[in-house]
Amino acid sequence: MATYAEVFARSIDDPDGFWLDAAAGIDWISPPTKALDDSQPPIYRWFPDATLNTSANALDRHVSAGRGDRDALVWDSAMVGEKRTYTYAELLAEVSRFAGVLAAQGVVKGDRVIVYMPMIPEAAIAMLACARIGAVHSVVFGGFAAPELATRIDDAEPVAIVTASGGLEPGRTVEYLPMVRDALAIAVSAPETVIVKDRPQVAGSAGDYGWLDWDQQMATARPADAVEVAATDPLYILYTSGTTGKPKGVVRDNGGHAVALHWSMRNVYGVSPDDVWWTASDVGWVVGHSYIVYGPLLLGATTVMYEGKPVGTPDAGAFWRVISEHGASALFTAPTAIRAIRKADPEAAELAQYDMSRFKTLFAAGERLDPDTFEWASEKLGVPVVDHWWQTETGWAIVANLRGLEPMPLKPGTATVPVPGYDVQVVDADGRRLGPNAEGNIVVKLPMPPGTLAGLWGDEERFRSSYLKAFPGYYLTGDSGYIDENGYVYVLGRSDDVINVAGHRLSTGSIEAVVAAHPAVAECAVVGIHDDLKGQRPSGYVVLKAGADIDEDRLRAELVQMVRDEIGAVATFRDVTVVQALPKTRSGKILRKTMRQIVDGEEYAVPSTIEDLSVLEALVDQLGH
Repeated sequence: MATYAEVFARSIDDPDGFWLDAAAGIDWISPPTKALDDSQPPIYRWFPDATLNTSANALDRHVSAGRGDRDALVWDSAMVGEKRTYTYAELLAEVSRFAGVLAAQGVVKGDRVIVYMPMIPEAAIAMLACARIGAVHSVVFGGFAAPELATRIDDAEPVAIVTASGGLEPGRTVEYLPMVRDALAIAVSAPETVIVKDRPQVAGSAGDYGWLDWDQQMATARPADAVEVAATDPLYILYTSGTTGKPKGVVRDNGGHAVALHWSMRNVYGVSPDDVWWTASDVGWVVGHSYIVYGPLLLGATTVMYEGKPVGTPDAGAFWRVISEHGASALFTAPTAIRAIRKADPEAAELAQYDMSRFKTLFAAGERLDPDTFEWASEKLGVPVVDHWWQTETGWAIVANLRGLEPMPLKPGTATVPVPGYDVQVVDADGRRLGPNAEGNIVVKLPMPPGTLAGLWGDEERFRSSYLKAFPGYYLTGDSGYIDENGYVYVLGRSDDVINVAGHRLSTGSIEAVVAAHPAVAECAVVGIHDDLKGQRPSGYVVLKAGADIDEDRLRAELVQMVRDEIGAVATFRDVTVVQALPKTRSGKILRKTMRQIVDGEEYAVPSTIEDLSVLEALVDQLGH
């Protein structure tokens, strides 16, 4: 077996040869003769002369290889007490039929389809069906409110929306259809076709709105064959928060994506086609795209889709039950989930009820894995707890401990080393490369490996300005950190105003825009402060308009409801503090970083550009630090 150092060096020195070798793991219609198209830097493309179909690679080829009876997708819903298993042959039949449903509605190669679904098998089926006919899916997290959905509709300009009557959470149901109706009323580019999977647990049905019923359409659908697409054609658009509040539509291609995810399953995660793999995320997030749906199915493994929570459905043993019942060898989740389990069951008493003998590794990503959680999970589970770091934009890990290549000593607070293909460096504000243990901007030298973003939907200038302009020749991750003398990468946090709430990236700017719309609010700032459970949470600081007559409790309740209506419950916005003034620079910029440091009780330096020191001093006194 080659060492990590040898594999990494080849990936950087000979990316064409390295990724052509990796491409042998994918079935091509027209195989690539070259991997990297570097003719137009800083824009790079992978496998420019190749064609394939991603859905066929995830399903058809395994059936053709005689593995049609292998379990492909296991759905486990703690919310309805139901489990459902699809073999590769059965999942292929469902996907082919729904591809036929879309085709019958006039959906063709290159069209966009919005998927607004809860954690049910039909969400994955819809994604794979789009890929089958060359349509571009854009999954929108089911918790997003109508205005957020409308923004994505107008950006993607879909020809159809696939949704369900609603999602289920402990103690409540979330009705999707009124939100879809309202979003369509707001959107300029509203499509005519809406297909609804009715759920008996949620009020409302397709017929109530004159929309198409999933089951009725499937009953008469003619299965659709997989169509040939270019490796460089888009597979999906996934929206991520931008610092302006306007979401950025990250575009993923077909070929590079398939090659990278297939390679990552074996090399990053150490998974084989005979394993059961569980990613406890949501298909609305990039982790769900990559490692609930595409990664494990491209490999030919069994993937578990779970509808439930780590605690409360019904208890803190929920995750251990799923692992035990389905024989999962690995779990990939966010540190928030582990913290929630620890809070509810600090001694892990629930764990003793379950057979964990097949469980080998816990993977964590989406936010920083704090040392306390790392140590607790390591001790209680008795398996490697592996932190790794990546982004919506990259689609798979930038830094990891490669369990299938050369596992390295695990250390708390670090995601370990750069994954082959990612030339990770730390630079100062002038772009000068920094030495070991020096904190700076984390960047990736171009070209990025396959599977990373091909651009932003319909906005190449924003792609360049957001990621490629700050340090020419490098991709700007937007995170700060350092690399130690052993090559281990330490990611310390965001360097912009996008905060990470339980693995969900949210723009504080968009939350501020909602808060500022309240008639009693003169100005406001929202900062991400430390939260033991969620990693970060948004905390709002408002200055009231002169003469505003509203008590703080009522103001807080109204602002919380406004953010919930406009952004969604996912923002978990609850903290509102009325202040006399906000600290600013002389140019009028609010000192959000300094405010966050004050609230978190961290050491902070008073910026030399501060306009009025007394405002900052008053804030420190009010907040008790």
